[in-house]
Amino acid sequence: MTDSVVAAVRPRRVGGLVPVVVAIAASWGVAIVATSTGAAPRFHHDPLIEGSLPPWVALPLFLLAWQTMTASMMLPSSLPLVRLFFLTARDQPHAASVKVAFIAGYAAVWSAFGAVAFLGDIGIHRVVHAAAWLDQHPWLITGPTLMLAGAFQFSDVKQACLKQCRHPAAFLLPRYRRGPRAAFRLGREHGLYCLGCCWALMLVGFAAGVANLWGMAALTAVMVVEKAVPRGDRIVAPVGVALLGWGALVTIQPPWLLALGSGT
Repeated sequence: MTDSVVAAVRPRRVGGLVPVVVAIAASWGVAIVATSTGAAPRFHHDPLIEGSLPPWVALPLFLLAWQTMTASMMLPSSLPLVRLFFLTARDQPHAASVKVAFIAGYAAVWSAFGAVAFLGDIGIHRVVHAAAWLDQHPWLITGPTLMLAGAFQFSDVKQACLKQCRHPAAFLLPRYRRGPRAAFRLGREHGLYCLGCCWALMLVGFAAGVANLWGMAALTAVMVVEKAVPRGDRIVAPVGVALLGWGALVTIQPPWLLALGSGT
């Protein structure tokens, strides 16, 4: 096990990573097309919740859009580990199935998070509708959400999970086993660390939705730098400060911010 992983760390040609890169590019393509054609808002959680569709129909439709966001935003930051695993697993029997199982385990974690976020948002909508005052002040939900994401940047959980994500070889060496079932478990475990590292940032992405391409791009860049760029963990604190400040401004709604939003 150890020898195969160590051998995979050595520079070698990576052909098997091409489908993952294509999937990332295709996801961004779908997001761009959906936004340019005006179709993206239909898959945002707000219209799906407020619409006439029952939850058991609205949830799968949302998860389709969520998978696009996961592939476009999260997979780029996980490419170092995906590359290392694909290199290590390519000599296994049924290597293609092993690779698919690994990605499936990773996707299962983020799909579960998306489903929980969607169902939780249904509860928030019900609370907002029951409280007319809160319905008239939606920024009192948006602002604290941003501040929560900012505060999480300074948490021990963030640091512990980020450490696992930033060192693919150290993560893979003690956990690597052969076979699709083991690959699924490994992908799921990596997904859990990835979730522990980035759930708050993806919660901001959840609020913005697939229609906000600039927001998606900015969050993707932050997560890629944090997880995959040398010394990228140095931006964790500045991003936290920025989110805390942004959330505070949204919450208190200063006059200049209102004027900026109205274009006056």
